[in-house]
Amino acid sequence: CAGGDGDGSGHVTGFLMMVTTMAAALVFGGMVFFAAGVTPTVSRTLDGPVASRLIRNLFPVYYAVMAAASGVAAAAAAVVRPLDAAVLAVVALGFVVARVALVPLASRLRDRELEGEAAAGRELARLHGVSVAVNLAQMVVVALVLARIGLAAV
Repeated sequence: CAGGDGDGSGHVTGFLMMVTTMAAALVFGGMVFFAAGVTPTVSRTLDGPVASRLIRNLFPVYYAVMAAASGVAAAAAAVVRPLDAAVLAVVALGFVVARVALVPLASRLRDRELEGEAAAGRELARLHGVSVAVNLAQMVVVALVLARIGLAAV
């Protein structure tokens, strides 16, 4: 491993870069798979109530796993790529906020919508649009971090 002065620091740097890259790639791949594969397939193949129940149970897991993976990427990058670490930490925080605030709010709005409250349905649609935009921004940011890592290796 390059970058060391004989004290093994190059191996540590290499290991941290490997963990950062793998964890960030897991986040990016998981986000793409969930957005482009899981949610459309569930919506297309399952009846409304069943699809809704499945999605309600998948989203908390999705946000928790993505928060953990982006947190690992941020922690590993902290020493070797501080700017990327900060960006990945913000991504992780976004997943945490989505998990603890967005998911419960969306569930409450959906319940109210099912009870016939039209305003709750409109608010849920707005919240969904915001969450899609945030998720897309996170995906782009993680892709940019991966591109920066790749370019640095050249």
